[in-house]
Amino acid sequence: MTVFLVGAGPGDPGLITARGLELVRRCDALVVDELVAPELVEEAPAHASVVWRAGLKQDEINDLLVALGRDGLEVVRLKGGDPFVFGRGGEEALALAEAGIAYEVVPGVSSLSAVPAAFDIPITHRGVSAQVTLVSGHSASGEEPAWDVLARTPGTLVFFMGLRQAGRIAARLIAHGKDASTPAAVIARGTRPDGECASGALRDLARLAEGLPQPALIVVGDVVAVAASARAALAAA
Repeated sequence: MTVFLVGAGPGDPGLITARGLELVRRCDALVVDELVAPELVEEAPAHASVVWRAGLKQDEINDLLVALGRDGLEVVRLKGGDPFVFGRGGEEALALAEAGIAYEVVPGVSSLSAVPAAFDIPITHRGVSAQVTLVSGHSASGEEPAWDVLARTPGTLVFFMGLRQAGRIAARLIAHGKDASTPAAVIARGTRPDGECASGALRDLARLAEGLPQPALIVVGDVVAVAASARAALAAA
């Protein structure tokens, strides 16, 4: 049998791919991230065993997937967003490969584009941004981004897992030369009915993040202002 590393999308259960949903509906075992919509878990067959990732370390998840695969089960590892975009899917794939377990990666809709789009922010826009840079706002290893490089990088910066580091992110970028007036947005629970977006200037990023819940994405760049232009044009129409 096979272990499927499936992207569940960024929150809205309707954003899983048709292939991903098909696999959930026929699996024997489902290993689920905390941020996956409960509605998707309910799509699993009645006989399927469901394991929530909460409280398990990554090594324990890897071992669990290997064990389930060796039991001859059809296993779906259901991950928020896309398994290979800050989803640690690569680590799970390597663990399965090293154990001789067949696996397949089923891409998902990433929060990279879907979450900003939920609030009319395009991550690329002709004449505004032709480049997008993904950054981890929180590294488990403590590794620091190259702030001097990021501050000079054109286009759009998108920070994953950076909500609690918003003030620090803004301070480091500004200290290394990024214009403090650069448009920025913090988007929490994007694509979900309770999603929230706070936008303003980079210098105000810490204030924008105050009180917003996890998970959240930070977007820095002139594309943030495109949403405001679109809303203004719609209001004037």
